[in-house]
Amino acid sequence: MDRINRLSTRMARFEHTDLYVVITESFCASRPALDVLDAVLEAGVRLVQLREKRLEGGELYARARAFCKRTRRVGALLIIDDRLDIALAVGADGVHLGQSDLPIEAARRIAPELVLGGSAHNLDEALAAQDAGASYVNIGPIFPTATKEAPTGAVGPDLITDIAPHLSIPFTCMGGIKAHNIGQVVSRGARHVAVVTAVTAAANPRAAAAELREATRPR
Repeated sequence: MDRINRLSTRMARFEHTDLYVVITESFCASRPALDVLDAVLEAGVRLVQLREKRLEGGELYARARAFCKRTRRVGALLIIDDRLDIALAVGADGVHLGQSDLPIEAARRIAPELVLGGSAHNLDEALAAQDAGASYVNIGPIFPTATKEAPTGAVGPDLITDIAPHLSIPFTCMGGIKAHNIGQVVSRGARHVAVVTAVTAAANPRAAAAELREATRPR
């Protein structure tokens, strides 16, 4: 299978996902990140991101390899935050790039087979990511969150309806999304909803993931 066909296959799988769980061990309530990964995969989650900004080199590579082994076993997509080199080295499905990371167009030249996510805090950034070759755009932070700093602060759920009609690629949304407010993003057309502590810090990550997956289904 050539590299472009591999991307098409990955994006076809992406389209069938719902909950997008972002895992950072420091947000896993003193549990190993791999234990939380196993729990969310058992709940049927098929889109996972490994985000470990404090790990470097061999330690990040080893964790990414372990994540990749588990996600491949069940056919889930694995996205690596920031690090294109790690994503390529372990055979992950994609990489997510923020506004200050490697430019999407450069990543696309290097890795045409990877799912490339781009962060956007407004319509201009979303369209720029799309034009640069992103596979999906992440809109956020929707609600206030302590898991990631953003220069804009919370953008609010109405930004989803402002941006979505202008996109020809899928979008995800994240930032402070919990069981009590996920309906506000789903009702605005979000199909791929990204969460961190709503699952990773829950007393029962498997149950939390299952509950949120159910909530992503439009009523």
